[in-house]
Amino acid sequence: MIWAAAAALYLLFRLWYDSWRGPLTKAEIDAFFAAVQGKFSGGNDPAVLRCFLEADDGREFVMLNLVKVEQGMVADPNTGEPVPGPEMMRRYSDPFVRALIRRGGHPGMVGRKVGPYVDAWQVEPDPGWTIFGLMRYRSRRDMLAMITDPRFADHHAFKLLGIPTTFSFPTQRQVSIYAGPRLTVALVLALGAALARLALLLAHG
Repeated sequence: MIWAAAAALYLLFRLWYDSWRGPLTKAEIDAFFAAVQGKFSGGNDPAVLRCFLEADDGREFVMLNLVKVEQGMVADPNTGEPVPGPEMMRRYSDPFVRALIRRGGHPGMVGRKVGPYVDAWQVEPDPGWTIFGLMRYRSRRDMLAMITDPRFADHHAFKLLGIPTTFSFPTQRQVSIYAGPRLTVALVLALGAALARLALLLAHG
């Protein structure tokens, strides 16, 4: 029963963590662009995003984010009170990460910049990046669901004030020395089941 329970827990984890619905359909992509029509801003090109969505392979991906966090004070969009830029950024990022986790995603790595460009050519000057983040998405479908989630409309102003500059593009892992959540969860459950089984044997002499 102990090992059966561990296996059932791992199955539930995989049902949540993995994408099972396959690639996006053309109808889903068209419905998304109809819902966000006229809402693209900055350097975001809807044609580039459509190309990415139409090439969907149904697999997970990792978004690489370079972020410049506002270090000064900004005005709260609701009260007008001065708020530190990093706090304003967190008003957006904290709800975003919680929503990402609910959809089977999670931060893979987040770190701060500790120096200027040391190897760069044919690129724009460093705008003053502050942090980088690797965010795992379960699928491109989940990314669209987050973009169109009406709850994020209230947080978008926080993003613009706390993050004056950002640069993101999707990636897929090819080489990694880190154990992913699939292996980590399996090992933790196996260890827990083994310890529970040992405790049961000791309890019964």
